[in-house]
Amino acid sequence: MTRLPQIALLPDGKRLHLQDGPIDLIVEAKGGSEVEVRAAYLMAARRFTGLLDELCGELTELRRAADPRKCSLSGVVAHRMYTAVAPFADKCFITPMAAVAGSVAEEILGAMLQAAPLDRAYVNNGGDIALHLTGGEQFSVGLLDRPDRHGVMRTMTVDADSPVRGIATSGRHGRSFSLGIADAVTVLARSASQADAAATIIANAVDLPGHPAVLRVPADELQPGSDLGARLVTRDVGRLSPAEIEQALETGAARARGLLTSGLIEGAALRLLGETVVVGAAAEALPASQALHGSAIENVMHVL
Repeated sequence: MTRLPQIALLPDGKRLHLQDGPIDLIVEAKGGSEVEVRAAYLMAARRFTGLLDELCGELTELRRAADPRKCSLSGVVAHRMYTAVAPFADKCFITPMAAVAGSVAEEILGAMLQAAPLDRAYVNNGGDIALHLTGGEQFSVGLLDRPDRHGVMRTMTVDADSPVRGIATSGRHGRSFSLGIADAVTVLARSASQADAAATIIANAVDLPGHPAVLRVPADELQPGSDLGARLVTRDVGRLSPAEIEQALETGAARARGLLTSGLIEGAALRLLGETVVVGAAAEALPASQALHGSAIENVMHVL
């Protein structure tokens, strides 16, 4: 490793910022004492140091389509990425990179919990979040209209007795490319890595193949070395009729309902051009008035 990551407490003195290359984490822990929190933060920093290099060491394999029958990856985080995408690998193209953000968040959270018995903790990796909740603890997230736009903040709360321990968002406005046309798909799952992989799959399913209003470009023209290769990724979506929006959202919602039935997710909210479809626990997590008005989860940006 030729560089050191950036590690510092944020000005509020409560949250830890960890940054190394494209990995940018916000971490917060609550424990029985300041000593426990400091121990958790120290362990988070130790585990974070060198983690990017571990992933880069297997980057070629991580960018290849996952083989549903075997895993040739050796790193702990790399193997977690594979495990998260493996349930989808026999039916569609997906690489372990689809679960990288959630898997990294999980790894840092796991290191913290080994260091101290925390009551509440989270690791937010650019909006993909790994959670730890005990007792009567709750976790509230602020939700923005789109990943690339400031909008009206809304909130969603996860209780300790909920099985949800991971939240992730994917879509054409996010940090990664999307094969679909969704503005955003946010998924609730039992782990951050599962949520990350499923959000990718559902966002890809929100689509109108061949529609003239959708601009698509080969991924490797935008980002040489992209794990998507020459596959067409969405760069812009023009005017769609209400029926077309409904059709695209329903295709994605059908995929989400299938994942819900199979136990791979706990809920999802799908957003396209001002319209929202909510599946499973996502509807329960939002107040009824918000769900009815189509203001569902779209992008996890701020933790409250």
